[in-house]
Amino acid sequence: MKILIVEDQQRLGQFLKQGLSECAYTVCWVGTCREARDELADTNYDVIILDLSLPDGDGLQLLAEWRRSGFNEAVLILSARDTVEDRIKGLDIGADDYLPKPFSFDELLAHVRSLLRRQSTVKQTVITHRCVRIDLLGHTVKLKEQPVNLTSREFALLEIFMQNAGRTLTRSYISERIWPGLADTNLLDVYMSRLRNKLEAGLGEPLFKTLRGVGYQLV
Repeated sequence: MKILIVEDQQRLGQFLKQGLSECAYTVCWVGTCREARDELADTNYDVIILDLSLPDGDGLQLLAEWRRSGFNEAVLILSARDTVEDRIKGLDIGADDYLPKPFSFDELLAHVRSLLRRQSTVKQTVITHRCVRIDLLGHTVKLKEQPVNLTSREFALLEIFMQNAGRTLTRSYISERIWPGLADTNLLDVYMSRLRNKLEAGLGEPLFKTLRGVGYQLV
């Protein structure tokens, strides 16, 4: 399980990273809004632990931005802002949980485990975006209720986009997920062309947006 820590206090960030890593989680720690945005553009995380007072912005604004863009991963706010109003505001904006500072590490772990359990029970097996429907268990795809024939690689590629609709995915991130360890990303262009031919022709309008030199986005 992957956890992203967004915390600008160095001692606390290091403490959280070390403690969670010792509990067998894969952990990344960043200290600014910009670094958090960059990290989430490249990697999927199961839980984000988010401080609110960051040097280049407010954590609540960052969270609101994530939710508007379709980001639905679990977010635990960890903040010294501990009034009832602060907690209500954080939860209303889109946080899944709120833990005030100071805190017990064991309590933090319990909150993380709870969020991970919740994520696993609500994980979608059927995802719909516009007129495209993908069944992850049945391994089928429908466009306007008509079956679409995809190879296993095409299906895996579409699954990544459907799970991250609206988010910009970098070429390196997509390629590593589909062809682990293969540095050549030219294959991605080939498979994106095939996927577009099979979906956009039937839709009659663009489904994918190309961001030159960066990657792709399901729109």
